[in-house]
Amino acid sequence: MELAKGNAEIQVGIADYKVASSPQRLITLGLGSCVGVALYDPVTKIGGLLHIMLPDSSQFNNVTKPAKFADTGIPLMIEEIRRRGGSPGRLTAKLAGGAQMFSGLDEKFVLNIGQRNAAKVREILSKLGIRILAEELGGNRGRTMIFDTATGQVIIRTIGTPNKVI
Repeated sequence: MELAKGNAEIQVGIADYKVASSPQRLITLGLGSCVGVALYDPVTKIGGLLHIMLPDSSQFNNVTKPAKFADTGIPLMIEEIRRRGGSPGRLTAKLAGGAQMFSGLDEKFVLNIGQRNAAKVREILSKLGIRILAEELGGNRGRTMIFDTATGQVIIRTIGTPNKVI
């Protein structure tokens, strides 16, 4: 994982994360039932953005993409932030996504993956002592999340609604 440099906008793919420092912006697209986790150290202005797909890796053998899961991706990103000079004790979080993208279907078949993703992320952050400053979770629309490491602000773009800063 490279620490991005310069004034770039860095794309974070599904089941991936990136760590960057001011003045860069991290962006992830297509947050439906997936959850975007922005972690930020306001002193060093180092932050990371993680795009998780599933809450828990324990049901899978041979996990090759740990960033796909909340339980493995969050600690992985925290370690990279720490390695680059950020302090885990100063990290704060902002969350987006966790939508129910299949409304109208029988909920018992959909498994509420968005709700489960959001709940697992909250649980992990709580256990790690990381405060959630803001969240834009739930609903039934996909979102784009843009994280500005210069300010710690996160812009949420949702089709059909004005941009929201959290």
